[in-house]
Amino acid sequence: MTVPKGTSRTVSVPRLRILWSFARPHKGALALALVLALVGSGMGLATPMVTKGVLDALGGSASLRGPLLALLFLLVVGSAVTYWQWTLIGALGERVVLRARESMVRRFLRATVTAVTRRPPGELVTRVTSDTVLLHQAATGAPVGLINAVVMLVGTLALMAVLDLVLLGTVAAAVLVVGVLFAVLMPGIATAQQRAQDHLGRLGGNLEGALRAIRTVKAGRAEDRTAERIVADARTSAEHGVRAVRREALAWTIALAGIQLAIILVLGVGAWRVAEGTLEVSGLIAFLLYAFGLMDPISELSQNVTALQSGIAAAERIRETDDLESEADDDARVPVPARAAAPADDTPVLELRDVTAAYGPDAEPAVRGVGLAIPRRGHTAIVGPSGAGKTTLFSLVLRFLEPTGGELLLDGRPYREHTHDEIRARLAYVEQDTPVVPGTIRDNLLLARPDATDAELRRVLREVRLAEKIDALDEGLDTPLSGAAVSGGERQRIALARALLRTPDVLLLDEATAQLDGLTEAAVQECVRARAAGGAVVTIAHRLSTVIDADTIVVMEAGRVRARGSHAELLATDELYRELVEALRIAADPQSV
Repeated sequence: MTVPKGTSRTVSVPRLRILWSFARPHKGALALALVLALVGSGMGLATPMVTKGVLDALGGSASLRGPLLALLFLLVVGSAVTYWQWTLIGALGERVVLRARESMVRRFLRATVTAVTRRPPGELVTRVTSDTVLLHQAATGAPVGLINAVVMLVGTLALMAVLDLVLLGTVAAAVLVVGVLFAVLMPGIATAQQRAQDHLGRLGGNLEGALRAIRTVKAGRAEDRTAERIVADARTSAEHGVRAVRREALAWTIALAGIQLAIILVLGVGAWRVAEGTLEVSGLIAFLLYAFGLMDPISELSQNVTALQSGIAAAERIRETDDLESEADDDARVPVPARAAAPADDTPVLELRDVTAAYGPDAEPAVRGVGLAIPRRGHTAIVGPSGAGKTTLFSLVLRFLEPTGGELLLDGRPYREHTHDEIRARLAYVEQDTPVVPGTIRDNLLLARPDATDAELRRVLREVRLAEKIDALDEGLDTPLSGAAVSGGERQRIALARALLRTPDVLLLDEATAQLDGLTEAAVQECVRARAAGGAVVTIAHRLSTVIDADTIVVMEAGRVRARGSHAELLATDELYRELVEALRIAADPQSV
C-alpha cells in the first residue's frame, strides 16, 4: 500500500481497527498487562511522596523505619510487577507474530496460483518476516504503553499540583509546548517510515528474483547493473529512514530541552518560594523528583506512538494478503455430489469442451475454443511452437487457471462439481523447470504420498535409473536436495519418480526429458510407455523425439488445436508439424526413427 507523496499517514480509527484485529484474540492478556503496568506506575508515582516523608521525618526527629520500609516495599514489589508485565507483553507479542505468520503462510499456499504469481515472491516473504516484526510491539506493547504513559503523565501532574500549584504551572507550560511540537512532527515520522518499509518490500522482491537468476546475471556480466537496480530501493528506503530519524531526533531534542528548561525554572522559582516560606524543602525535592521523572511518560508516549504508526502500516500490508483469492473459497461452493456410478471405459478421464482462458481480465486469451478428450489409457502428446498454449492447457487441467469460456470434465463430471483437492488427487505433474521443495531427497519424493515405504521409493528410483546415484551419497535418501548434491537432470528424474510414486490416473509431463542424456531418456520413455499401458499420460514436448510413438499427437498453434493424429498421419497432412520435425532434424519415416 503505497502512500502518495505529500500524504501524511495519521492514526485514524479505521486503521486502528486493522491493528486491533491482531490483538483482539488476546484481549484478556492485554488487560492483565495493562493492570500490571498501572500498578507498577502507581508505585513509581508513590516513591517521591514517600521520599518527602523520609525528609520530613528527618526534620522532625521522627522514626525513619516506616518510610524506609515503605520505599523498600515499593522497590521490591514494583520490580516484581514490572518483570511480570514485561514477560507477559513479550510473550504476547510473539504469539501475535506467530499467528500472523502462520495465517499468511497458509493463505499464500492455499491461494490460487494466479493470485500468488501476480506478486514477486520476495515481496510476499517480506510481509511474513519484517512486517510482522513491526507488528510485535504495535499490537501488544504499544497500546498498553500508551495508556500507561497517559496515566503516568496525568498522575505526575496531579501529584505536582498537590505539592505546589505555582511550580505546576511552570512545568505545564513546558509540557504543552513539547506536546504541540510532537503532534506536528509525528505524522511526518509515520509517513517516512511507511515509505521506507514499502521500498524495503520491493528490495526483497527484486533481490529474490536476482538470486534465482544468478547464473544468467553472471553469464551476462550484469552483476553491477543488477546490483544497482536493487540497491536503488535500498537507497530510497534509507533516505526515508534518515528522514524519519531526523524528525525523531528533533522531537527528542525539543522534549529534552523542554523538560530541562522546566527543571531549571522549577529550581529557580522553587528556591524563591522556599526562601519566602511558602514551600518546604522536602516538597521542593519531591517536586523535582516528579519533574525529573516527567521525561519517562513523555518518552513512552512518543516511542509507542511511533511504534503504533509503524505497526499500523505493517498491519495494513499484512491484511492485504487476506484479499488473495483462495482455492478454499471456490471449494466451499462445490455442492455435495450424489453417489455417482463408475464411469464407463470409453468415457474420457479428462475432457476440454470449447475451452477459452486468459491470464487476466484485460489479457488476450491464451487458448481459444479448445476441444480435447484424454482417454483413460494411452499416451497423448501436445506439441507446437512457443506461445501456442501448451502450458496453459496444463494450468487449466491442474486448475491453476479457471476458464473464461467452455468447461473441463473429470470422468464426465464438470470441474465445478469437484474440489481442487479431488481433481489433483487424480493427477501427477512434472514441471519443465523441476523446482524442488526445501528438504531432503526423501522429503521431495514423499511430498504427494507421505505414507510410501522405502521399498516403494527404491522401486521408482530404479525406474528412473537413479537408485545407484542415491546409494552413493553419504546420507542417501536423507541428503539435502540442493544444487550441490544433484544435477538438473537428476532433479528432473527425482520429480518424475515423485510423480510415478503416486500411481495417478493421469500423468502430466511438461518436457520431462529436457535435461536428460540419451540413455536416461530412453529409460524414462520406457517408464512412460509402461504407465500409458495402464493409465493416461499427457506430455508437452519441445523435443519431438520424445513423443513420436505417442498414441495421439495434438498440434497447437496460437492457442488453438490445429491438428491431431499419429506421427505418420501428421507428417502427411499437417505443414506445421512437418516444419517442427524438420527443424529438429527428425526422420520423416517412423520406422527409421
